[in-house]
Formats: sequence, structure tokens, C-alpha cells
Amino acid sequence: MTRKFDVVVLGAGAAGMMCAIRAGGRGRSVLVIDHARAPGEKIRISGGGRCNFTNIHAGAKNFLSANPHFAKSALARYTPRDFLDMVEAHGIAWHEKTLGQLFCDESARDIIRMLLSEMKAANVVLELQKQVTTVEKTLDGFRIGTSDGPVEALSLVIATGGKSIPKMGATGFAYDIARQFGLKIVETRPALVPLTLDPNLLEKLSPLSGIGVPAEIRHGRTAFREALLFTHRGLSGPSILQISSYWREGDEITLAIEPDLDIAAALKTGRKANGRQAAQTVLAEILPKRLAQFFVESRGITGHLADLSDKAIDSLAGSIQNWTVRPAGSEGYRTAEVTLGGVDTSELDSKTMQAKAVPGLYFIGECVDVTGWLGGYNFQWAWASGYVCGESL
Repeated sequence: MTRKFDVVVLGAGAAGMMCAIRAGGRGRSVLVIDHARAPGEKIRISGGGRCNFTNIHAGAKNFLSANPHFAKSALARYTPRDFLDMVEAHGIAWHEKTLGQLFCDESARDIIRMLLSEMKAANVVLELQKQVTTVEKTLDGFRIGTSDGPVEALSLVIATGGKSIPKMGATGFAYDIARQFGLKIVETRPALVPLTLDPNLLEKLSPLSGIGVPAEIRHGRTAFREALLFTHRGLSGPSILQISSYWREGDEITLAIEPDLDIAAALKTGRKANGRQAAQTVLAEILPKRLAQFFVESRGITGHLADLSDKAIDSLAGSIQNWTVRPAGSEGYRTAEVTLGGVDTSELDSKTMQAKAVPGLYFIGECVDVTGWLGGYNFQWAWASGYVCGESL
């Protein structure tokens, strides 16, 4: 027996659940299908388990897309304040961290429970551990083949995410469906991901593994000023994750460690105060000891500060605050927080997320070519794209 709904949403993640809530709240019969054992798995693991659920500064400028204007409509119609109103209505305690990032005080599971509660109130049917086998267009909608039998819907929403973190069940399903219906895909690649280094450089940096420092990371005209972390594979930390969305294989990035400090001036002051001390001694007051040692040794500096000319000190400071590195690659989808690229926005209506050439077919969330910065922006895109889609169903 074929079951019928007004709307079928494939994917019980952030975007899919928000879409279902809004569509169900407007009186539509809604079925959400997911192959996972539990809904909102990427919500659960986000923000160290506390879910960085939005960013108060979210705007189109914080997103990458082949069309930088596409996200404006949805982001304007469903704002961080709108989502925060839902959070507060459910009594979920939250706090703001740096750069406008909002987190749950207790657990990311609070956000999942909130969304499930909203779905229940909107009479949304949620079915987990169900496989989708086929998707076909019919005269008046869609027929979806599942491991539990066929389902028909007037509207079909694809909210299955991108390829990031495959151990959480991520696949390229959304892109397969888009291609099936003739929609273009912008090349996909891992984003918000640690960068790896070639073996020779990695060996030199191996003593630094585990060290974290404030840094500004630059790629062309793009720069992010957040923490940098040295790892046993290469470079990580918020600043590296941010720049990874802009970096491409073969490109260089520039690292400025402790960008707010004048390291050259500190070394010259130290030379004047006590010329018999080593450069490493002064640097170790600014940088972690192992990092100070690395830079001094890499420049071949020995002896006392008094032996160093202004030019030598400026060169040492430059190696720290204008350090050019060519990453070998990234850690890939395994650790990437999101997927860059996706369903080409030229194929979609920015006000409804509907495919222009396929009435009744919608794409929302991460599978669309809209990728946010680190810090709650991608969740805001999920909420906003899901909401405006649900509003139009």
C-alpha cells in the first residue's frame, strides 16, 4: 500500500527538521525519512557537544557560494534572533562565546529535543533507519521507494547534507538526486578542515605538535585571526579551519603568530636590557618554549642577543609573523565540518529553495552551494533555508 503525504523530507538533520516544523505548522502532512538511527547526529556532536547553534552576526558576507547574493533572502527572513526565540521558548540556557557564537549551556541534545518537540506539535511523522531506493517524478508529485514500501508526495525536499564526516552517515545522495533531474553541481570539496603538510616539513614541525597560539592566517586577501594548532598531521585550529575553505591545492598560506604583538620590538628591548641573554630566552616569554626554540634554531641563530643586528632581529620576527607555508592537502571529508560547493544556486529559487526546472523539488541546507564560516553560520543557513522552504510548501 502506498502512503501519501503533502511533503516528504529526506534527511532528519538541522535543515530537514526545521523545514518539516514549518511545513507541518502550516497544516501540511509531512513525513521525514532518514537512514540514521537517531535524528540530528551532526547537531549532537557539534560545538564539543554543546552545539554552536547560530551566530548573531550571520549575514551573506559570512558565506561562500558561486553566487554570493543567493543566501541573502533566506538569511533575512529567518534570523539568528528568530531561532533564539525558539531556544528561549523551550527554556534552553545558552551563552555567547567569542565572535558572536551562541552555545547551549548544557548539551546539544537540548536542541535536538527542542526540534523533535516542535515536529511533534506540528504532527510531523519521523521515520528512522529507512533506506530510500528510488525517487521518481509523477504527474502530480513524486514517488519515493523506501525499504518500508513506496511513499507519494506532492513536494519532495532533499535535506541529506553533504559528504562531510562520512562516519556519521554522510553521503553524496543529494547530488545524485540533483543530477538525476538535470541540475548542475558546483564542484564539492572538504571545508572547515585541518590542513596537512608534506613529510619533510612535518618532520621539522613534529616537536610542536599540540602547541596552540593566537595567529592570523592569510590566503590572498582573506584573513582570519583565531587560534592556530600544530598537530601530528599538520595545522589545525579555528584559523586554519576558516582559511581551508578558501585554500586550494598548490596554494600558499601565510601565518602571523601572535599578530597583536611587536616581536621585533620585544627582542630589541630585551637586547637593550640584557644583551647577554639568548634570543630564545626573550621569545620564550612571548611564545611557548618549544615554538621559540624552533624559530631560533630554524634561523641558525646562536650566541647572545647583543650579537644580533637590527636586520637579523627583524628577519627572525618576520619568520614568526610572516611565515609562508604550502600545505600538502587537507584531512578530507573524514574530519571536514562541512562540504564546500553542492547544488548550483542558479538552479534554485532563493526565496523558496525550489528547483526552477522541477516544480515540487527542493534542496536545502549543506547540500546547496552555500557554505558558512566556522562559528554557527552553517547552522543558521540550515535553519534559514529550511524555514523558507517550509514556508513555501
